[in-house]
Amino acid sequence: MTKLLFVVGSLHKNGFNHQLADEAKTLIGDRAEVEFLDYTDVPFFDQDVEFPNPPAAVDAARKAVVEADGVWIFSPEYNYSYPGVLKNLLDWLSRPLEPFPAESASVLAGKKVAISSVAGQSAGAGTRAKLNEVLGFNKAELLPVDEQAGFALAPEAWGTGKLGLTDEDKAKLAAEADAFLKFVEE
Repeated sequence: MTKLLFVVGSLHKNGFNHQLADEAKTLIGDRAEVEFLDYTDVPFFDQDVEFPNPPAAVDAARKAVVEADGVWIFSPEYNYSYPGVLKNLLDWLSRPLEPFPAESASVLAGKKVAISSVAGQSAGAGTRAKLNEVLGFNKAELLPVDEQAGFALAPEAWGTGKLGLTDEDKAKLAAEADAFLKFVEE
């Protein structure tokens, strides 16, 4: 069975992007196994502890990426970019698994990745653009940009803390889920 790893770009337990990921998991149903990556214990990137034994939380995150057929990132937008905690994770994941040669592959190279975002009126356009840039640089295989979904929060969501997707939003997310499953299985 296809195995997908969901990465939520915020540590907020019930944030809007976590709610979006939960909705995506429901839409996927039994078509794939979905696991959420818990990276709360991944330390700040530090080349001094990278080799020979990286931190256990880094090893666990890398292992989860390796074992997944595809990675779907759900990220909020902070100042028209991605959150620092997500960038830190990606920095660790982008590093080679062996110190020499320096060009040796990271766990991101060749990994199929989808990106979604829920944010304010930008619908996360900034975070998606920058994530496509950094993941492309790291040789991930990205779901085409026109198949990645962004969602603008309704003004009342900020007060209720509830995502509240419209039927149109759910259809857009379902289309991304279908496209990603097809992309992963190619």
